[in-house]
Parts: sequence; structure tokens; C-alpha cells
Amino acid sequence: MHDRFRKPHQTPRVTARVRSQIAVEAARRLYDVLALNPGEVPIRLGDATENEYYAAKRKAAAVLGHRVRPGDLPSDAEVREQVISLANSRAGIEMPVLEEDEHEEEPTLVAMADHVDRFAIYKMRLEPLELVKQNPFQHPEGDALFHSLQVFERARHLRPYDEEFLLAALLHDVGKAIDPKAHIAAGVEALRGAVTERTLWLIEHLGDLVALRERTLSQRGRRILDESEYLDDLKLLRDLDEAGRVPGTPVETIDKALAYLRGLEDEAYLDS
Repeated sequence: MHDRFRKPHQTPRVTARVRSQIAVEAARRLYDVLALNPGEVPIRLGDATENEYYAAKRKAAAVLGHRVRPGDLPSDAEVREQVISLANSRAGIEMPVLEEDEHEEEPTLVAMADHVDRFAIYKMRLEPLELVKQNPFQHPEGDALFHSLQVFERARHLRPYDEEFLLAALLHDVGKAIDPKAHIAAGVEALRGAVTERTLWLIEHLGDLVALRERTLSQRGRRILDESEYLDDLKLLRDLDEAGRVPGTPVETIDKALAYLRGLEDEAYLDS
């Protein structure tokens, strides 16, 4: 059924001007974090984590009074350019900016994944989930990390060698530690470039099956699902997500789960 009230209450797309304003304000906040003694020490962009970039952008949007969806926030590269500009203009001092790689123009997550162990990225995203407490009626099993590890265990039982599917099972809730109000979009943004498009698609559309069941999914959303070659995988992941909510179920640690996945990357299972 068409909901005539849905569209007026949707968060509008931001303009280029608003994106620029947010980037400038976020850069100011990051500058204050990175330059402990402005004018005396260089700005070390490599010290800023992606969580800090994301938090700075969200706070900047809030301070400026803009309601912005995570996917419409300025990119890390846009904020980074503003940090450099601010560093060079603050107090009229030409301040050096130390880069991790002087030849790298845009240190996006994709570039980061080329130089950083992707399993370290996964661990960084998973660890904060232990502090994410969930609705006990929907998730009687406990925190988001225990839930994620439980879903991973169930997925490994059914798809032991499908690394992309297993990563989707393990990482599907990482956004809850970044932005609980928009955790899917936040998780997708946080993982982009560190996982494959198939894994990213499964995480991004996991909630669509609930919306489909509740008849709140748009026609466009239904078409995206129907046309995807990953629909059967998505349905299985949804089943595992709903089944992975049992209190006290034995699960592996983050390190053991990632060690298993690293073994798949090395194809160690072929030697067994």
C-alpha cells in the first residue's frame, strides 16, 4: 500500500553547499584533535581513525542543524582536504602535514585496505559491539558481539568455505557501534573497500527482507531484491540472523573467527 505520509518525512538529499559546510566543520573538529599544540606540531592525518572521521562528520551536521543520512555525508577525502587547508591557514602559519604516503592523494578505505591487514579492520569494527546492549525482547542473547559471533557460527556450519557469506554473517551489525539510529548505512560505509561487493550487498539489504515481510518495502526495493543473484543468500542470512539469538550458545572469540577466515583466504582447508 502506498504511504502518502512517507515521502514528506524522509530526510532530503543534501546539496553540495551543505556537504561543504559539514566538511569544513568536521575538519575543524578533527584539527583540534590532531593538533594538540596548533602552530607548533604538524598535523598527522594518519592518526585519525575512520571512527573519528565519521563522528566528526555526524557532530558537524548536528551542530549546523542539518539532518543528513550517513550516505550523504561528505567523504573522508573531502574532510581531509579541509583539514589540510585549515592547517595551512591557521594563524597564517604554513604548517606541515605529515601523510602516511606522500604519493597517495585520497587515503580512502579502499586505499587503506590495500596497505592495512583487512582482518585488523574487521577486528576494529567488531570489538566495540561488546558494549552494544540490545533490546532483550528482540535479542535475549545479549550484546551485539555475542549475536554476531553466534550468527557466524551458524553460517560456518552451513557455508564453511564461502568467505564472502561468512563475512556478511560476522560483520552485519558493525554499524550498531557507530550509529545505532542508522546502523545499516553506517556499517556499509565503514566496510566499503574492505569487503567484496557481494558481502556489502548482503549487509546493506538484510533489513529489506523484514520490510518486505511487513509490507513496508518500496517497489524499488522489491525490484532490487527480485533482480539480484544474491537473493537466496540474503534469505539464508536473514534466517541465520533471526536464529542467532539464543542465550548461552557457545561461540568462538573474534580472534578465532578471524583466524578461520584467514585460513580460507590462504586456502589452508585444501591441505586438510
